[in-house]
Amino acid sequence: MKFLANSVLFFLLIFSFFGCESSKKERPNIIYILADDLGYGEVGIYGQKFIETPNIDNLAKTGMLFTNHYSGAPVCAPARSVLMTGMHMGNTHIRANGEWSERGDVWSFQAMFDDPNLEGQRPLLDSIVTVAKVLNDNGYKTGMVGKWGLGAPLTNSIPNKKGFDFFYGYNCQRQAHTLYPTHLWKNEKRHILENYIVTKQEDLDGKDPYNKESYNKFNQNDYAPTLMHNEALDFIDKNHKDPFFLYYASPLPHLPLQAPEYWVEYYNKKFGEEEPYIGKSYYPNRTPKATYAAMISYLDEQVGDLINKLKEIGEYENTLIIFTSDNGPTHVPHVDTKFFNSTGIFVNSRYTMKGSVNEGGLRVPMIASWPNVIKAGSSSDHVSAFYDFFETACDIADIKSPFNTDGISFYPTLKGEKQEKHKYLYWEYPASGGLQAIRMGKWKGLKKDLLKGKSELKLFDLSIDPKELNDLSSKFREIVSEMEDYLKEAHSTPDLENFIIPSLE
Repeated sequence: MKFLANSVLFFLLIFSFFGCESSKKERPNIIYILADDLGYGEVGIYGQKFIETPNIDNLAKTGMLFTNHYSGAPVCAPARSVLMTGMHMGNTHIRANGEWSERGDVWSFQAMFDDPNLEGQRPLLDSIVTVAKVLNDNGYKTGMVGKWGLGAPLTNSIPNKKGFDFFYGYNCQRQAHTLYPTHLWKNEKRHILENYIVTKQEDLDGKDPYNKESYNKFNQNDYAPTLMHNEALDFIDKNHKDPFFLYYASPLPHLPLQAPEYWVEYYNKKFGEEEPYIGKSYYPNRTPKATYAAMISYLDEQVGDLINKLKEIGEYENTLIIFTSDNGPTHVPHVDTKFFNSTGIFVNSRYTMKGSVNEGGLRVPMIASWPNVIKAGSSSDHVSAFYDFFETACDIADIKSPFNTDGISFYPTLKGEKQEKHKYLYWEYPASGGLQAIRMGKWKGLKKDLLKGKSELKLFDLSIDPKELNDLSSKFREIVSEMEDYLKEAHSTPDLENFIIPSLE
């Protein structure tokens, strides 16, 4: 009897062990790929004609294409703050890119290399909980590669102290203004690279702008997007026995124009001869169109690598992949946004892309792929935003959200089920003259020049006017009035004084 009892106990323990292992892996992995300054129209599946993105397009063919998805903000840091905290721009802590310049010469690559205290952006408060922290506290292995932008290296607001087990990449978004940096951060230590400092003010030193060799110093040894990509693949390899969350915050295709040579040559043959860019706002480049396209196609290649890795380790069917961009495309002259039709169905202009709350600055491509859960080749016009990801991730992982965010889980949409809708989406931005925007059903409301004082709301019907050309505010005063109430409801006074728009207080 004693032998029988011990045998039963042994088998119960074995069953319990493997049962726990099985239930642990029942929860899906989540990979969130965030491109940097990728426009709504710069991916093939969204209408791009010149840049080839077969792997990203295939995500949509095997998953779901979102046509009404929005960034949390029109520029880098606040968009990432919204994504990580689940709070929209009326409540999130970081509301602009405003650099932490009171520390010293924060724009000097050399000064930052000599003193890491000069790196990084303003930190999130210690009390702020990220989606990574919630997932990590509930059994997920969490990793991040790419650009952080939410707290300097020697603060409490670094990835490793905000919920990530592993981090490799740029702590500081100013450092990401070169893709051949002197260093990246691996967890809390600097990884020194085989590159040298080239300041943003450097030019061709009088060399022939039509000679490819004149640009050699702007293309060095250690290419950051490749190094970070390799670390992402390694993270998946090391952690796939547990459910994992990988936040892949690529610096591509954010400037400067630097890309793998084989992709540049491919597009150089495809596009033919072009005029060089020799300005000084970013590094000069012999073939700006070819290089910009190369950056996007290299990102697409990396997406393909991630999918292949998941298939190799048997985790493809158990992984939700989300691909999107942090805001609309850049508006600087050496990216020919009119040639590429970067905003797609929206307006390609200096004042309606990145840095604006127009559709071209906020509406971004978003694709979700998850075999056996998401119907292949499906699409959704559900109106959603970055701050929905927090609730969605918790919903998918079967975790009760620890506090009320501004988001709504779009997990039902992924499953093809009935979806709760937002009353409205909200943005404010204390730069570009002071901006405010609201999306309510088919309606979009805009306010500009708020730093000068109160502003009249302009109203657009996006169902017939996605370019926001015809102001209907005088015809639909009841819609304007309702929006005005929601604008007041959504705004809270920022903790940081430099993010305050006085006319909203």
